[in-house]
Amino acid sequence: MAKTMTDAAEAMIRESGARVTRARVEVLAVLLKAERALSHHDVERRLNRSLGVDRVTVYRVLDWLSGCGLAHKIAGEDRISRYNAAEHAHSRAHAHFQCGRCGTVVCLDDADAPTEVPVPTGFVPHEVVLTVKGLCATCAHTRTSSSRHPPARARH
Repeated sequence: MAKTMTDAAEAMIRESGARVTRARVEVLAVLLKAERALSHHDVERRLNRSLGVDRVTVYRVLDWLSGCGLAHKIAGEDRISRYNAAEHAHSRAHAHFQCGRCGTVVCLDDADAPTEVPVPTGFVPHEVVLTVKGLCATCAHTRTSSSRHPPARARH
């Protein structure tokens, strides 16, 4: 019998020792199914509407998943956080690629992120994040075939 993403999500939550809830399982299952990092809105759109998981619950579950290590949160230049399930392939520090036009974020599993970076005396780093920024294949192709739309830029 094939194991579904919902089954896998439930097993991951049980293994963490946390309480299993329908919302946690369904949100993690959406992340497990995804081939790229998803924003809150992406997750919300992919959830089965009949489950009755509201927007606030999705935010809380995503924060909970990233806080307990079942997902990792990737802060985008566009000020939108995206999330990936923290499967075994993503359990080590690795780099990400973010498209400056469409915001797509993908894991670069073959590119390890540095685990240590020299910081000034007295400073205590909590996390090292490596993000390669550019254009994804779709946006790069669109750009070469039509230069009417410049890449999106983050507002400061």
